[in-house]
Amino acid sequence: MLLLNILQFPPTIHGQVLPTHNLSRRRPLRLPGPRSAMMEAPTQDEVLLPRGLRSETLPRHVAVVMDGHARWARARGLPTADGHEAMRRSLKKMVQLSCACGIPMLTAFAFSHENLGRPKAEVDYLMAMFERLICDSVSEFLREGVRLLVIGDSAQRPDSLNRAAKEAEEATSYNSRLLLQLLICYSGRWDIIQACKELAQKVKGNLLSLEDIDESLLASNLKTSQANEFSYPDLIIRTSGEQRLSNFLLWQCAYSEIFFSDAMWPDFGEAEYLQALRSFQTRDRRFGVRK
Repeated sequence: MLLLNILQFPPTIHGQVLPTHNLSRRRPLRLPGPRSAMMEAPTQDEVLLPRGLRSETLPRHVAVVMDGHARWARARGLPTADGHEAMRRSLKKMVQLSCACGIPMLTAFAFSHENLGRPKAEVDYLMAMFERLICDSVSEFLREGVRLLVIGDSAQRPDSLNRAAKEAEEATSYNSRLLLQLLICYSGRWDIIQACKELAQKVKGNLLSLEDIDESLLASNLKTSQANEFSYPDLIIRTSGEQRLSNFLLWQCAYSEIFFSDAMWPDFGEAEYLQALRSFQTRDRRFGVRK
């Protein structure tokens, strides 16, 4: 129904008509042979790192708050939709760079639970764009060894987007070079609350006692727990000059290193990413213990 609304009524954001090209029909997933194109994670010797990076001190999990693409578009006199499309291109570049550096996990905050309060036309456009992004990326993910997980409140997403996400997750489930976690309709508080509800239901059904509940058990009920040992980001990158977490991975980021960049997300490229990685390698991570 959301896609139908886009087709029948040209959406606008702040009075600007959003382009609807290529959004009218969900593209089928383009899949090569079942496992022939799947790539295993490269060994340390196979990764050629840029100068100044050391493989042994790289983050295993990088998480990024992709911010500033709408402001990027306005500053250039472009429609907001152009900024959203630039967001997609920059995410693709960051996936490629993460693969090249041998980083095993990347989490991208694409759309927060709070973003649902934006104008309906903008929300509809973004949901359709995420669906197109997922469908168009599966073949490349299979070639490059990228596994996809889409995390968030599925009840707030269109059914067609949920189907595309499920199909892509199944198609890429054996890939091991990079785990890409795409957060759509997600917030840290929502994730903690839904985990608490899961535990409460188990206690109510006598499947669990209150004494059983500890940090490990709560963490295992977070939606991001599918990442297993990589669930906790080592490095969080926030773009566009903002210096806050904005309800992002609140439980998981307890000991994450944070890097703030003044670059708008569409301008966050290789140089900026390498700067963040080099900054991470200078941090003294003590995890509350005095060395």
